[in-house]
Amino acid sequence: MSIPNSLSRRDPAVLLHPQTDWRALEETGAFAITGGEGVRIREESGQELIEGMSGLWCASLGFSEKRLVEAATKQMSQLPYEHVYSGMSHGPAVELAETLLGMAPAAMQKVFFACSGSEANDTIVRMIWYYNNALGRPRKKKMIARRRAFHGSTCVSGSLTGLPHLQSDFDLPLPGFVHTTAPHHYHEARPGEDEESFATRLAEELEELIIAEGGAECCAAFIAEPVMGAGGVILPPAGYFPKIKAVLDRYDMLMIADEVICGFCRTGNMWGSETFDIQPDFMTVAKALSSAYAPISAVMMTDRIYQVLADNSRRRGFFGHGFTYSAHPLSAAVALETLKIYAERDVLGHVRSVAPTFLAELRRFADHPLVGEARGTGLIGAIEVVADKATHRSFAPAAKVGARIAKAARDHGLITRAMGDSLGFCPPLIITAAEIREMFTRFGRALDEVHAGLSEGDRQAA
Repeated sequence: MSIPNSLSRRDPAVLLHPQTDWRALEETGAFAITGGEGVRIREESGQELIEGMSGLWCASLGFSEKRLVEAATKQMSQLPYEHVYSGMSHGPAVELAETLLGMAPAAMQKVFFACSGSEANDTIVRMIWYYNNALGRPRKKKMIARRRAFHGSTCVSGSLTGLPHLQSDFDLPLPGFVHTTAPHHYHEARPGEDEESFATRLAEELEELIIAEGGAECCAAFIAEPVMGAGGVILPPAGYFPKIKAVLDRYDMLMIADEVICGFCRTGNMWGSETFDIQPDFMTVAKALSSAYAPISAVMMTDRIYQVLADNSRRRGFFGHGFTYSAHPLSAAVALETLKIYAERDVLGHVRSVAPTFLAELRRFADHPLVGEARGTGLIGAIEVVADKATHRSFAPAAKVGARIAKAARDHGLITRAMGDSLGFCPPLIITAAEIREMFTRFGRALDEVHAGLSEGDRQAA
């Protein structure tokens, strides 16, 4: 129950929330958080919850890392702001770029900083258009993404996104942005089609789409998350990315790896590109870059791309794109300290040590009457509920079964996220095996509660 004059009740009077039903919020009030410790957060009434989603896939070091607070405080006292336009620079920007490239796949040679994954993906599209104009290829501009992908919320990155509920009434996607099939074997595979055959068919469909959109003359790049996050935590089928890369090479198209969620140990390797054998020309990173303690993102690129962009910047007089807060000293200092913590504490080793517990706990729900698929890798996963396990038939969206489970989980002390009827898990990388077991115990209570309360109409909806 909301308390009068609480944050929960004051919030709807003044604050507009992203991806929220504003009318519903007026009725219910907000869910206000007042503190955090480790993998747990505290709601204003005092309820303690395990943050099973690291906020929005991002608070990788949890909610009380003092070294990041100290890094921010120190930087604020030394140099609270300076830009990096027109050759201006500062220590945190240079040191962060050096450290990031030292961790990145060898092909990545230069870094451009922004403030969010949306801005970073938007920047890549602009860079690719600039790149092809510099090479005298003015028609080679079309971008191909995948249905169910999430790549951001600007007009450009929102056009790369492949989720209709984030595009309806916004007149998105813009012209020149097209989408191919999501690599979700559970729902998209044909009867009897194994993962390898499914991946081959998706590569063939991509090639057919490229040809239909004008081939090498018009199609510029393909963007993909190693694991699709907001689309439901979709893992690629076996052999998928090498098959996709072979198609892109035939049409001289660039490969963009959106590592905003998967980067920095999340999949059991430093990069999702390592886990799934992706060979990118561009990489986007954000979220865990600073453990979300300060807003920052980065675009990394190969030297081949950089040389063309740099030559064109000389012809044009400068590279005409950037942000006031690119490489903000505070954000860069916090990100630099985050990367130091990953290395010094062997966070990747810790992820690898607890991932088997995470995946075993996740997959034990596969036999539950409501669960169609339990999927994951490293410390990211999802449990998808279905109306019919045998046919994979989904519940009707109006039943809001996923949202009901997420609400019940919150009542039981767990934050998860409903993406349709897939419930996501992406806990802080510092989570222990005991905390993982407690997280899924709380989820199990919520799942059983909603299962018991489903009506016959809910069960038949599809």
